[in-house]
Amino acid sequence: MGRPAYINLGREVLPADRTVTAMRAASWAILDAAHAAGIRWVDVARSYGLAEEFLAGWLDDRGHEDVVVSSKWGYAYVGEWRMDAAVHEAKEHSLARFRTQLAESRKLLGDRITLYQVHSLTADSPLFDDEALLEALAELSASGARVGFSTSGPRQAETVRRALQLRVGGQQVFTAVQSTWNPLESSVAPALAEAHDAGAHVLVKEPLANGRLAVDPPTAVAEIAQRHGIGSDAVALAAALAQPWADSVLLGPASTGQLRTNLAAVDVRLTVEDLEALGALATDPERYWAERGALPWI
Repeated sequence: MGRPAYINLGREVLPADRTVTAMRAASWAILDAAHAAGIRWVDVARSYGLAEEFLAGWLDDRGHEDVVVSSKWGYAYVGEWRMDAAVHEAKEHSLARFRTQLAESRKLLGDRITLYQVHSLTADSPLFDDEALLEALAELSASGARVGFSTSGPRQAETVRRALQLRVGGQQVFTAVQSTWNPLESSVAPALAEAHDAGAHVLVKEPLANGRLAVDPPTAVAEIAQRHGIGSDAVALAAALAQPWADSVLLGPASTGQLRTNLAAVDVRLTVEDLEALGALATDPERYWAERGALPWI
């Protein structure tokens, strides 16, 4: 909601003009509805356009003191608020980028940020060998903020296991992980279970596979949705909520209507047969991430 274009399907419900003013108003409407429904965690990032600014303005205006905020650094938004930008975001895992973006996040959200994450960590990231950067992350952790990372790509499990082994001065650098998991891409599940058992806070992102499970769901998802009298989006979210290692499940509605159908997942209990049918939908990670990478920015 903080930028005019993204690779999620189902964004036709957004304001037609997608101006900053229109997107701010749409964001605030969803935040109001989410808070009224009991949601108390909001996840943003430096690269999500004006998401941090929108959230900070909403929190200041509404006066809510009970909202937990997580944000991410590592990508910068470079799309200049254009739908047709050649490049929408640029990635850099460096000490300079971390310090710059942490200061930017804090300027907007201050001490409301309780979790600050490396955005889209991959197994080949230079972070793993950057001692100065790791020391800076450890210092942030020592100051009382939880430090984590999000993952992407077909080697998520390897990234999770490797990152959670990082130590500075004998202290663990990361205590939270945010990974893509959904019925189409479940390969990271064993690593997330290990992370959860070790005490890390596990967040599930992209449980709707960037909208694919809601807009054009596989037959098995549609059939389960029909049996339970809910939408396909709620089926996918219920599957994520059913994972014993999932501490928080993130969702990204583009309207209050989408939020409402998403939240039906809270009241449904999938059967063993349902979960087995959804488990059979898992695709090869290389194929999944190639298809995700080919989604248009809309």
